[in-house]
Amino acid sequence: MIANELYGLIRIFNASKIKAGLRICFLYLFLTNLSWAQQDPRDDIDLQRVEPFQVFDNLYYVGARWVSSWLLESDQGLILFDSLYGDLTELAVEGIRKLGFDPDDVRYVIVSHAHYDHIGGVRRFQEEFGSVVMMTEADWSMAAEPAIYQDYPKPIRHLSASDGSTLNLGRTRLRFFQTPGETPGVLSTRFTVYDNGYPHEAFLFGGADLNFSGLQQTELYINSVQRLMQLEGIEVNVPNHPEFGEIFERYKILQEREDGDPHSFVDPESWNAWLELLMLNAQAKLERERLAN
Repeated sequence: MIANELYGLIRIFNASKIKAGLRICFLYLFLTNLSWAQQDPRDDIDLQRVEPFQVFDNLYYVGARWVSSWLLESDQGLILFDSLYGDLTELAVEGIRKLGFDPDDVRYVIVSHAHYDHIGGVRRFQEEFGSVVMMTEADWSMAAEPAIYQDYPKPIRHLSASDGSTLNLGRTRLRFFQTPGETPGVLSTRFTVYDNGYPHEAFLFGGADLNFSGLQQTELYINSVQRLMQLEGIEVNVPNHPEFGEIFERYKILQEREDGDPHSFVDPESWNAWLELLMLNAQAKLERERLAN
């Protein structure tokens, strides 16, 4: 009788352990899947991998699917616009090498603004390749503060670019514009690209996104866009996020280009239309900001 009761208790005990074990397993699988589901696909190097490609004689794309990095070739070295971040920085480094260049030849890294996705890989270029980093004084100050969205290795303070200043590297000249809005010191750049030797004026607007809040900052953004709308001669949009310039769609057209066809990235009408769209979105945001106050 006692033996039977003990046997029954053991069975109950073992069954309880099995059930508890199963619950733990299910909980582990749930949490694992939840963690996977919460991982931002923008941070996944495999999902973000894009083969680097040449757009103009002297301009190459070495970025990811969701955030850009551009390589400008000069006769005295390379200039990189934005460094990507985290694991994605390797995409820029790999891309430079795949295109036949040496990352050690990246003389300057121009940071469009001090958000992690544009500045996060800068420290690697400084320490590993000896690149000199340039951004505005306002965004150097921002970079010294705690990161807003995602942590990144803080860059070593190098050079500040001011509104109207220039950078010359050999025969290549960059002209800088401080266009605050997305950050206090957004840095935009005008430079020349070449299509089979023929020059075109290109522009990289360093902060087109409206991912911020505040009436004053929105007004600064609108002023910056108005200023860009007054620029003459811009033919090529070089966006720091592919979606802002339909980069991959335009490159597909470029790959199918035949003799006599226009270059798919040379599109001044699209540049002007994009600025008008940015203005409309910013004005709508400004109205919302005013109503909120």
